[in-house]
Amino acid sequence: MAKKPLRRPEFSEIVYTSERWKLLEEKRAKAIRIMEALEKFNMESIVHGSIARGDVTEKSDVDILIPNQPSSFLVETALEIAGIPINRRVVVQATPAYAMKAYIEIDERTSVSFPLMKMRKVEREFYKFGGEATLKDLKAGLRFPGVDKRLMLIEPTEKGHRESSIVGCEEQAAKLLGISLETVLDRVHALLRRDEIGRTGVFIEKELAEGETFEQVLKKLAEENPAVRRRLKSI
Repeated sequence: MAKKPLRRPEFSEIVYTSERWKLLEEKRAKAIRIMEALEKFNMESIVHGSIARGDVTEKSDVDILIPNQPSSFLVETALEIAGIPINRRVVVQATPAYAMKAYIEIDERTSVSFPLMKMRKVEREFYKFGGEATLKDLKAGLRFPGVDKRLMLIEPTEKGHRESSIVGCEEQAAKLLGISLETVLDRVHALLRRDEIGRTGVFIEKELAEGETFEQVLKKLAEENPAVRRRLKSI
């Protein structure tokens, strides 16, 4: 079941068990392996979400993003050389206004993604909103604040984390996370709306056939869909 946004104003202190620290170490090790494979091909990446913040559970995904627009051939080659399996490849565009992204699914809870067109500032800041960490950060054992799907601000502590709702405290959250207030308000609106009406579908989601490249699929979609063409030219 999806986590619902919470509106409680008080802070809660969460102390991690030894099992939870071990789980974080295991999931971060998985992320490090993938990010090292990409780095060998000069592709810098981040891991975002609970892996960056530290508040992992068994169901936490290992989501890695290459913020720039790399060659999909290089990404897939880097993974294959490292012996990292590619299970599924999908092109996703959440709405006509958002950048189309490539998703390489490694397993059910692990993926590598990268934009196929330039992201707007607010889109790039979505990742920092949820918490993000570089390969260097992971190797140094650093954790970073971010907001989860309940709209709870997760602030790492020595023993675990402190959490509090950002609803009504959006400006303070933006300052703490080092992002624009626009991004915070956008995410709060989206997650509260999802809580009210349920998750809605995405604008485009297309799985690649064997032999197809992400660039070929993007070109075909742009030829067929005026909204995709407009988004490609908008930035």
